[in-house]
Amino acid sequence: MKTRIKICGLTREADVDAAVAAGADAIGFVFYPPSPRYVAPARAAELARRVPPFVDIVGLFVNADAGEVAATCAQVPINLLQFHGDEAPDYCRSFARPWLRAARVRPGLDLVEFARSHSDARGLLLDAFVDGYGGGGHVFDWTLIPPGLPGFLVLSGGLTVDNVGDAIARVRPDAVDVSSGVEAGKGIKDHDKIAAFVAAVRAADAAISEG
Repeated sequence: MKTRIKICGLTREADVDAAVAAGADAIGFVFYPPSPRYVAPARAAELARRVPPFVDIVGLFVNADAGEVAATCAQVPINLLQFHGDEAPDYCRSFARPWLRAARVRPGLDLVEFARSHSDARGLLLDAFVDGYGGGGHVFDWTLIPPGLPGFLVLSGGLTVDNVGDAIARVRPDAVDVSSGVEAGKGIKDHDKIAAFVAAVRAADAAISEG
């Protein structure tokens, strides 16, 4: 078992280098201007040059104009689109590129139906529901995830080195996504926290394999 790891909200060269060196499987750029972790496409293109082969580049969008998404994809070598707003399935699939759909989890959300309506997504990203968009560094109630939820599951929302091992043991996601949990400040990553987070994920994987 190997839980894949995405470090999101990168804005600096040193942070990209630290995520890659620690063993992240994917790095994420936020193309949502209200976010403190926003990077313009031209800046993301510069940062992307530091990402080696076999580390995926994920582009996060929130209710963006389709032309804006297409233009960003033309400028930045994005491997995977991540839609974090209220985007409809037809919109998500219109870019002819692999995509993730974020679900803002709260009581009353039918995740099985949500997964069914986005059946051609590469996976679902499960995040906390907060006002606005993004998880806000909050953990949601993992018991709201129904057993046997189909597809590739990415767990997000308030993950840190202190809770990611328990999250993996309880939820068994295919991947974990962290942003604020490895930061010194908004958009500024703490390299020691990145390394510790990756190590905690690998330790959780090993414990499951041995158990």
